[in-house]
Amino acid sequence: MGTPDFAIPSLDSLYKSQHNLCCVVTAADKKQGRGLKVVSSPVKNYCLKNTIKVIQPENFHSQEFLNEIIGYKPDIIVVVAFKILPKKLWEIPKLGTINIHASILPNLRGAAPINWAIINGLKKTGLTSFFINEGVDTGDIIKIKEIKINEDDNFGSLYDRLRSLSGNFILDTIDEIQKVNGKPQVNTKDLLTAPKLNKENTKINWLEDGKKIVKKIKGLSPIPGAWSRIKDSNKIIKIYDSLFHELNHDFEIGKMYIESSNKLMVAVKKGAIEVLSLKIEGKKRISGLDYINGLKNKTIKLI
Repeated sequence: MGTPDFAIPSLDSLYKSQHNLCCVVTAADKKQGRGLKVVSSPVKNYCLKNTIKVIQPENFHSQEFLNEIIGYKPDIIVVVAFKILPKKLWEIPKLGTINIHASILPNLRGAAPINWAIINGLKKTGLTSFFINEGVDTGDIIKIKEIKINEDDNFGSLYDRLRSLSGNFILDTIDEIQKVNGKPQVNTKDLLTAPKLNKENTKINWLEDGKKIVKKIKGLSPIPGAWSRIKDSNKIIKIYDSLFHELNHDFEIGKMYIESSNKLMVAVKKGAIEVLSLKIEGKKRISGLDYINGLKNKTIKLI
């Protein structure tokens, strides 16, 4: 059970393994774009290409859908980047329903663990496989694979590395299930969460520490993009790449200005953020230098 391209390597590994892949469940097709063209999920497209049975239920509680899954007599249901399932569905398999989560559980439970690992400045993250239970990402752990978060990692690069590991990881997890039981998660007071990204928690607060702002920009790049608003035009500006410089300045916090060495900067406490890559609402993504070349005003206020 999965929808985005993050689920493809694990699906591909299962399909090419000795295991019997009975069917795949994915999200319903959606209408997108100005022409409202019907678009299938990456997982469905993979299934069509490889002639794999695919199911797209409208209602995961419907008895018709549940009966169809029961009819396959599955030993295991594998869930990767999918929705929360009802208990009467995840209880069906003989050996349980397992999930692959992109963090080292119990840390970063939630919808956006890769983004929040970088935003929180973690030095490592990974993949965790666990048995689904009635909580959100709280089930018994089967296996963990850790990787280092590099200084230059952003969401996109870390996503790609974790995605590439998931194919072998799912096969190792299934081998592990046949040897040992899961290990209960140990909760501590300082656990980080990974809530769903929204307009509020992706907005840049220029009053924050400069190093934290850079981490936020990296954790949201290239999608959905950390954003601010240009005060004069009220247009949204998204920033994709940046550096923090400790320096003295006389600018108001949030003021965007051109530094003497032709760098695009935003004033923050105890320094400035150098903007390396950005996108103004309605325009294409450009470098900070290209933006400088098109500037009419020397200073712009971001809010």
